[in-house]
Formats: sequence, structure tokens, C-alpha cells
Amino acid sequence: MSALDALVRPALVRIAAPGDGYDPHGDRYWGSGFFIAPGWVLTCAHVVAKGGSAVWRHERAVGLSWQDRAATGEVVLAEPRPERPGRDLTHWDFPDLALVRVPEARDVSCVRLSERPPVITKPIPVSLHGWSRQTGRVGIRQAVGEAHAVDGGALLLRWTLPVEGLSGGPVVDLARGTVIGLNKGRGRDEGAAVPITALRALHDAPGGEILHQVMRDHDRHHLGRYRSLAGAPDWTRAQIRLRPPTTQGVGPGRRVHLYGRLAELPPPAGPGEVMHLVDEVKRRVLHDDFQSVLEADPRTWREGVGLLHELRDPAQEAQQDLGLDAVFLYAALVARHVTARHGDSPALRSLARWTGDEAVEAHPAIRQEIARLLAPGPDAASAVRESRARADVLVEIDTPHYGTRFPWRIKLLFDGRTISPLHHDDHGVERDRLEETLRGPLADALSHGDSGEHLAAVEAVLPLDLFDLPVDAWRLTPDDELLGPYALTLGQQRTVVIRHAGRRAGPPSHEWLKRWRAAEHGPLRAVPLRAEVAAAGTDAHAPHLRRETPRQSFARLLDAEEGAVPVYCGRVGADEGRRAMAAALAAGHPLALWRTGTHPHEDCADFHERANRLLAEAGRAGGLHRPVRTLRIRAGDDEADPGERSADAWAEHLAVLTDPPDRPPHAPPLQGPLLLGEEAAP
Repeated sequence: MSALDALVRPALVRIAAPGDGYDPHGDRYWGSGFFIAPGWVLTCAHVVAKGGSAVWRHERAVGLSWQDRAATGEVVLAEPRPERPGRDLTHWDFPDLALVRVPEARDVSCVRLSERPPVITKPIPVSLHGWSRQTGRVGIRQAVGEAHAVDGGALLLRWTLPVEGLSGGPVVDLARGTVIGLNKGRGRDEGAAVPITALRALHDAPGGEILHQVMRDHDRHHLGRYRSLAGAPDWTRAQIRLRPPTTQGVGPGRRVHLYGRLAELPPPAGPGEVMHLVDEVKRRVLHDDFQSVLEADPRTWREGVGLLHELRDPAQEAQQDLGLDAVFLYAALVARHVTARHGDSPALRSLARWTGDEAVEAHPAIRQEIARLLAPGPDAASAVRESRARADVLVEIDTPHYGTRFPWRIKLLFDGRTISPLHHDDHGVERDRLEETLRGPLADALSHGDSGEHLAAVEAVLPLDLFDLPVDAWRLTPDDELLGPYALTLGQQRTVVIRHAGRRAGPPSHEWLKRWRAAEHGPLRAVPLRAEVAAAGTDAHAPHLRRETPRQSFARLLDAEEGAVPVYCGRVGADEGRRAMAAALAAGHPLALWRTGTHPHEDCADFHERANRLLAEAGRAGGLHRPVRTLRIRAGDDEADPGERSADAWAEHLAVLTDPPDRPPHAPPLQGPLLLGEEAAP
């Protein structure tokens, strides 16, 4: 028996129907699982599903046995799970995970989980573990093979296939000594495992915050085992023995100490908070304008270490290991960041002392920066760029290629220039299902863009046909779940603006550039998007008025002074409003205000007056965001005094075009630019 096998076996759990007695023939046997923390077993959702509806009603309906002990557990988190307890799923999509609480199982052995996403540049030797009744009696089975690819969320295995009953058991990286996945199933030629980092999907499930406590107990357990004087085998020492002696960077011993200290801190609010600090480290250690276009999804502070402890500069031929500098700088940034958000604590002081002591091997410039970060006082705060969100979110929706389905993409936009794609659907979705379809991907993107209290803006890059799409009124939860942080609409919580997808077919026009520079500096004033003109041959004292033609609108808006902002009290996605907005875009206007919903036409004069006042008080383009958000909150307050509601009613369904000419995407849209007076601006 290998050293790793000796560590895995005590953590293996046999999962079966609850009940007393040992079942050697496995008549009530469901599958395998393993302890990831005292009191917590991880397995596949399809394994516990064999227990029927009681499992999904949070009853203690899962029988577990290990090391001559037995208990009954409760499924706390699972993904996917049936919509109703009595309904079975016919197909178990990824992540196919279930977390089972076993309160009696406190003094247990736990596996060591990888904190790194699976990136396979060459095959990884792995071992598969679990219980099986393949031979007729239930017993522990082990096999050795390779993880050779990641495809569609699955870790693909070859040279060995999971046998019946191994589902839910661990897949161990034999080179690093960590669990990197769970056995899920087998095909004709290869096996499939669930990457252990798919646990992140459970964070997003109802009640998913419990995972922070589970991972805290996981890291406490392994630090305690490493510190123990009992001399029993432990995962950290096994990892140290596996590590080549010439390897640089932060080894397993230091990492277990660091993870144990990070586990005592308040958890990050989302992946953006972790990635903000990882980005800062890479800019400092690699180069100042570094920005990865591959986005990670960390949910714990420890996962930030996993992204850094083997850091190398891709621009250097020698591929110098920068992990030591990166990890110690990251630890100092975490300490400073958490102190700023939550105040001082014994856990933070412990992390700061350990980081300062261990960083003696770091580069002198990094040591100096760490000392500044860990020193009390205002000077340290300047070392962390937290004056803005980590990234903004682009929502790009295209005109349908065929039929009525709108293709869409959601991306992160860093520093207004670097784009990182996250989600997309080129096949598209019907217009009336856009909000429902984009809700989940948009929430995920915002969690990556937000950094602490600094919230990502939403920039909806739309064809003119969709300018009346009420993106600002979308919610990140269904309307019947208005509790928690997503009770407000997008536009009430954060900056939401419209941008035009159709005028990026070529370089920005001179007018567009000039008007944007003027909008950035101000002042701003309203001009009508459409105006009425006297008909030819009418009496000058009592003229007959008619609407402008699109070309008349274009000429007037082209001659408008710098800082002029077109304002319209109706919709602009069709008919007269659409033709007028096309003229404004052709004239280079980067700002505009209009209303996307129904309204009484007799209040248009009041709308224009209040819009002009809003623009004058904002002063410049950047000054619009906060007052518009406040207006959206006040206009949507159903419990306000009727007089107050009436005063703010003009701002209901208020849409804002904020379209800088230097903002990505720069590539031509999938459909050509609109034609003045017909489809859009030339």
C-alpha cells in the first residue's frame, strides 16, 4: 500500500440506505464518498439520489459507514437537484455534487483538496478510490491511470475506468498528493470525473455560504495534523516527500500554515474580491500593465494562493519561479484588505506576523512592499488599488442572424481596454426571454467584477432595435424572490448604461471624438432629440407644425453646441424615435436620455425640463451615474408619499446612452451600421 493510499483509505465512506447492521453483499449500497472536513462528506448527487425524496427534503436519510463506524447524514447542498423532492432526474449534469453533514463524525481523517483549477498541459498520473461490489462483496477498490484532458466541465480519465460503485469516490493527483476530482462515470473508452474545483458551483446554491465553514474546518484539520506530535502520517508530509528537492516557490509546509491562517479570516464576498488581489500581485511581480484574459473563479482566500504559488513569467525564456514573491505579497495584501474592511483581529495579526517572518526569502523590493503593507497607518492603503471595481461587465446582444433569436455575450472589461469573455450563446434567445436567460450569467460576471464595496458597472452594447430593452430594470433574482442583496434592480444598485453596437464598423468619427471630450469636461445641457418645424407656406404668426425629417434632425443635432445631450420623452427603438436616435448617433453624440416605458404624453415638457436640470447638476458625463441611480431608486419606491412619487415619476424607465468612442469592443458588429433615416447612423 502506497503512502497516499494509506491516507485516502481512512477518509473513504461507504454510502447506502440508512439502517443498522453491516451489509456485506451491498443490497442497500449506493456508492462512495469521502470526508473533506470533520463532519462533512462529499459525494456525487446521483449517488445520494438513490435515497429518493427524503434526501431532498433535508432529512437524515443517507447511511454512511467508515472505519468500523456508522452514522446517518443529511444532504445540505447538491447540484443539480430535482425541482421537487418526489421527482427524479433522468440525467445528472455536471457538477453532480452533494455535500452531506454527519454531525457525529468529528474525529475522522480527511483528504487534502486541491486549491487549483485543473489545467492539463500533459497527462497527470492519478489514482481512483472508492467502494465497489464488482466482485459480489462490497470492498475498497483502487486503480491507477491518467487524467489527460478537461472537456465541458469533466476531467477525462484513461488507462483505467471507474468500476460500479466508485461513483463519488476521490481522484488523487499522484504527483502533488491532492484530491483533484470525484469519480462520476465511464464511457466506452474513457472515464469522467468531476473536478474538485466544481465545489464553487455549490457556493451559488441556496445555503451555499456553509461551504466557507467547511473549507475553514478542512484547513484547520490539516494544519492541526501537521502540527501534531503524534507522528501519524499526514497529507502535508506526504506532499513534501513528493516534491522534487530542486523545486522553488512556496512548499506544502508553508502553504498549510498559510491556509490555516487564511481560514480564520472573514471570507471574501465573491471571486472578484480575490481576483482583485491576485491581479495586483501579478502586476507587481510580472509587469505593471499585466492583465490575464483567462478568468478564474476563486471563492476562498486559499484559492488565490493556488493561482500564484507556481507563478512564472511567460515572457522570460528561463521561466523563473516567482511563486515565493507572489504568495507572500498576496498574503500581505489580503491582510491589509481584510483589515480595511473588517477591522483588526487576532487572526489578522497572526497572519501579518507569519507573513513578515516568512518573507525574509523574498526579493528585497517585495520585502519592502510587504513591510509597508503590514505597517499600521495610511501609507499602506496606497499599495492596494481599491478606488474602483475590479472590472465592468459588457452585455453584448446582436441583431438576429436568422429568425427572432438574439445572440448574446457577457464579458469582463478591465481598465476600459482588456476584455475577458465569460459566457455566450451564438444560437441566441427570443427577446422576451433575454432577462431570464442572462440573469445567471450576468450575476456570475458581476461577482467577478465587484471588489468589496466597489460595484461593477453594466454596459449593454445593443443594436438600435433594442435600445428600449429595460436592462436597468432587470433583477438578478426572479420577482418573487426579492430578498437579500439582489432585491434592487440593476439600475438601482449600480451604473447601467446603453452603448451602440452599430457604429463600430470603422474608426470613430471626428464629431464623436470631439463630443466625447466635451462631455467628459462639461458643462452639459439638454437638446430635443426630435423637434417640430414650421411647414412651408404657412402663416408665420400661426404656423402649421410638423415633425422633423430624419435629415433635418441630423442637421440640427450636428450643429448643436458641444456638451449638448439629446433628450426624448419616448421610446427610441422604433418609428420616429428610432430615426431621430439614428440621426443623433450619426452626428456623433455619445450621451442621450430617453424613456423606455409607457408614459403620459402630456408630461413631455416637464420631462425635458427636469432632464435639463439633471444634466446641468451632473456637469459632465461621469457626474450622471450617481444622480441617475438615486432617481431610479426614488422613482421605484412604491411606499413613498404620493407627492414625492409624483415628483420623481418623470425618471421612471429612464435610459442613458453613455458611449465613449475609445471603449471596446472595437471589432465590427455582426450586422453593418444603420442607414440614416432608415436603420441607423452612417
